[in-house]
Amino acid sequence: MAREKTKMRKIANNTARQVTFSKRRKGLFKKAQELAILCDAEVALIVFSASGKLFEYASSSMCEILHRHNVQSNGLSNQQTLDLLTQNSGCSRLSKEFAKENRQLRQMRGEELQELTLEELLHLESTLDVGLNRVLERKEQQIMERLNGLEQKGMQLLEDNKKLREKVEELCMAEKQAVTDHPENAFNEDAHSSESVALDGDDISDTSLKLGPPGFNWK
Repeated sequence: MAREKTKMRKIANNTARQVTFSKRRKGLFKKAQELAILCDAEVALIVFSASGKLFEYASSSMCEILHRHNVQSNGLSNQQTLDLLTQNSGCSRLSKEFAKENRQLRQMRGEELQELTLEELLHLESTLDVGLNRVLERKEQQIMERLNGLEQKGMQLLEDNKKLREKVEELCMAEKQAVTDHPENAFNEDAHSSESVALDGDDISDTSLKLGPPGFNWK
């Protein structure tokens, strides 16, 4: 069964509270002494009892430790104040720059032009003209790049078509050359076809002679 955590609260009995304070104070001072010895640290501990009695422990001189504490605290406080002021100044500057740039952007879109003077309007018009010219130049550049790409693809297709036509012509020439080099193969094929036709004709003749009624002599 888990042990219930004791709730920290003030001890109601004065005697028990004083005994606990004495024991815990001695243990606290002992831990401070061990920390100073083991870690070579400068430790200063100040405790006031409920009755206002002072108890203190210092690993060296209490005055020197307190002086170092005051110097360190003041330096840290000053540095923190300076950092905070610098940060606030930077944020304020960035906020002003952001508001200025945002206002210029809205004016370039044709908004909030009522407060602009004639000189500011002329400057805005010049800025827009420069930006428009740059946009047109970039647009023309992209169009030319796309046309060049399409032209290169067309040339590549023509080159591939030319190579394919050459391969077809080479295959045709190879077949013609094979027929020229071996004409007997073509002759044998023609003779074989003629013999087949002749044999078929003989079969037809024989069949026609055998036609007629039984016992009839064609001679």
